[in-house]
Amino acid sequence: MVVSTRERVRQAAVKLFAAKGFHGTGIRDLAQEAELSSASLYHYMGTKEDLLVAIMNESLRRLLDAAEQATAGLTDPVSRLGSLVALHVLAHAIQPDDTRVVDNEVHALTPGARADVVALRDAYEKLWADAIEDGVAAGVFHTGQPSVTRLALVEMCSGVARWYSPKGPLTLDQLASHYAELALRALACERRLDVTALQNCREVVSGVWRVPV
Repeated sequence: MVVSTRERVRQAAVKLFAAKGFHGTGIRDLAQEAELSSASLYHYMGTKEDLLVAIMNESLRRLLDAAEQATAGLTDPVSRLGSLVALHVLAHAIQPDDTRVVDNEVHALTPGARADVVALRDAYEKLWADAIEDGVAAGVFHTGQPSVTRLALVEMCSGVARWYSPKGPLTLDQLASHYAELALRALACERRLDVTALQNCREVVSGVWRVPV
């Protein structure tokens, strides 16, 4: 498949920002990885921060879109939270560099650029917050600290991007299902994510990121 120059620049940036961080990546590094001259690089990216913002916005919009699709029509908070966990794990496993950039480099943005990115992140995390709060209200989740629990669960699931390997002992389905079980147990809920919900998450991730899962 032929990759456009702009996409080649994006791929180079994602790879380097994930490995070296935004501040640790220089223009020469980007140009070398994208196989361009430093002068011509700016034609395809604007400033380095413009490039980071574009990567973060695209990645977060995809994650938010996927989460909304995976939970559409679900009123049961257990199914909603389990689906959010499974989807988050699947996305971080198949797109580790993109998700690591989003998770680790928000602090690198200037205040003006950070606002839109944080708004997307907050909209995504609100889906988690609503599921947990609805579960507590319904008596199926039990926690005195729903906000802290949400943060802990998101952080736990995001860590998959740092260590997951397809050569590991678990399939992606097994990994996502296990993480959903861990999350529900953290809220004193013994139910598990059903097979249909897991399959739906996998199909959503495959469709949004256009990769087989």
